Amino acid sequence: MRAENKNIGVLECIPLFSTLPPEQQQRIFKDAPVGGRKCVVSTNIAETSVTIDGVVYVVDPGFFKQKIYNPRTRVESLLVTPISRASAKQRSGRAGRTRPGKCFRLYTEDSFKGLDEQTHPEILRSNLGSVVLQLKKLGVDDLVHFDFMDPPAPETLMRALEMLHYLGALSDEGDLTDLGDKMSAFPLDPQLSKLLLVSPDFGCSNEICTIVAMLSSPTPFVRPKGQQREADSAKAQFQHQDGDHLTLLNAFHAFGQNGYDKKWCFDNYLNYRSLRSAESVRKQLDQLMAKSGINRVSEDHNSVEYYRNIRKALCTGFFMNVAFKDRSNHYCTVKDNQVVALHPSTTLNHTPEWVIYDEFVLTNKQYVRTVTEIEGEWLLDYAPHYFEIDHFPPGSDCRVKIERIHLQRERRNQKKHK
Repeated sequence: MRAENKNIGVLECIPLFSTLPPEQQQRIFKDAPVGGRKCVVSTNIAETSVTIDGVVYVVDPGFFKQKIYNPRTRVESLLVTPISRASAKQRSGRAGRTRPGKCFRLYTEDSFKGLDEQTHPEILRSNLGSVVLQLKKLGVDDLVHFDFMDPPAPETLMRALEMLHYLGALSDEGDLTDLGDKMSAFPLDPQLSKLLLVSPDFGCSNEICTIVAMLSSPTPFVRPKGQQREADSAKAQFQHQDGDHLTLLNAFHAFGQNGYDKKWCFDNYLNYRSLRSAESVRKQLDQLMAKSGINRVSEDHNSVEYYRNIRKALCTGFFMNVAFKDRSNHYCTVKDNQVVALHPSTTLNHTPEWVIYDEFVLTNKQYVRTVTEIEGEWLLDYAPHYFEIDHFPPGSDCRVKIERIHLQRERRNQKKHK
């Protein structure tokens, strides 16, 4: 960027955020252009962990993006939130680390005094499924009176207990089941732990292990500014018509078939570090699966049932993350009835009746991200307790669809017995 005044040198603007490829992140440490200046536009990744030589001025807008879990709607959202005073002091400390400098805050002193003293602890704004499962494994039954340093809201604990009960980790009395005991051995979200444990029943534990590792790592798909078309074309090589979970699986398989090559990743707009991270996570999960006695099996890749069985297995873990198409052709989440849209990054090129999703994202719209097509019947097969008709209000779109599936099943059974 060059200013109109020729006496002012070139201003080089460099972005910095966590999912940026490492080689692009390293640009922030390069010297400013001769006779010019360097400007780093960063998320709060630079707030504490990075010291950039030569930074003199810091401009602090007073906001950051924070994940907040709403137990009432079971939604984890990434929201723009005011920072705390502690964060403001950290940001001002970035100026003048290596020489004197200044911090310009884009808010008033009164606004600063109104900020929270410290950032809210993560336990107060997270889904506590994993925490509750670990406490149950340790023999803690009275969760309400457990001496947390920062006690979470009772509603958040109740939602976690409810989720674990639906997953089969807890009995009706709230005791840890055998399945729950095995789930607690994995350092994962309970939904992903259950996926790994049931995957041998569908003959695809190797593939599910890969998908879980990919979901536990940052997205591997890179879409640089100015190269979106090329990036989308590269992503289309790995695209699977049934959805994003299978696209992630294809990308990892291609990474392995090409010798885990860094240059191949660069040429195909894939984040090498994310894929290496997924590979490392997968190795650890494979060891834990072996320790837990879980068979590692795969069906023939060319089999008609190969991808179908993987999608069925995904239903056993993600049956609470389901969206369906309502009468007005919009997607709604089951139970909470939140109107959502498929995220623009999805590889689905059609709008199926039912989808499972990995993440609910709230930006300018409500999106579901990392989605895969499923069949409504599978939900009744693998989570009948969650999709009991009585759990849905009479006349609701979801209830009507489930009733229709039951009716179709009855007709098929009648034909068989004739």
